[in-house]
Amino acid sequence: MPLMFFGLALFFGTHSLPMASRLRAAIKRLVGEIPYRIVFSLVALGGMIAIAEGFKAWKYQTGSAFLYFPTPTLRHIALLLMAFSFVALAAMYGKSHIRKVLKHPMLVAIKFWALAHLLANGDVAGVTLFGAFLVWAVVDRISVKRRERAGLAAPLDFEPRIRDDIIAVTIGLSVYVLFVWKVHLWLIGVSPIAM
Repeated sequence: MPLMFFGLALFFGTHSLPMASRLRAAIKRLVGEIPYRIVFSLVALGGMIAIAEGFKAWKYQTGSAFLYFPTPTLRHIALLLMAFSFVALAAMYGKSHIRKVLKHPMLVAIKFWALAHLLANGDVAGVTLFGAFLVWAVVDRISVKRRERAGLAAPLDFEPRIRDDIIAVTIGLSVYVLFVWKVHLWLIGVSPIAM
């Protein structure tokens, strides 16, 4: 449990720096753009590893009590939400209509991912982890809107192309199928379709 909380602090700490734009600018001035990106990436990666290892230890070794028991219906809804999550994530790049509508597809993908996993995991470890990501994504989206209104961040401005929508949907759903079929079991140790 402590390792997961340490990882969450590292990951959310680094990813919350854009919310404190003055602090981020000061750090970049102090160390430079490239060293900042390298350290940011390493700390975020360390946070993700600590989250994953801490979550596995809490859920599977220590044991995590259940707050609720997900029904098969909730798990089916979770699978559907994850399909949307992968498409939103794939729409981060390019100039798709999906990206234009979602504005910040990665944050939308995280929200869908977190909500799907809250529906499929009723234990304390799962609710803590996925609830934390959902809350963070909502707070970050509010922060992005405020920064855009204050002129500290530029809103998306491009002419969308249907070709990029097709690419995003194709890549998103292909990766989703791979995750459901094998990758989730390989990475996490649990098959989403066997639950």
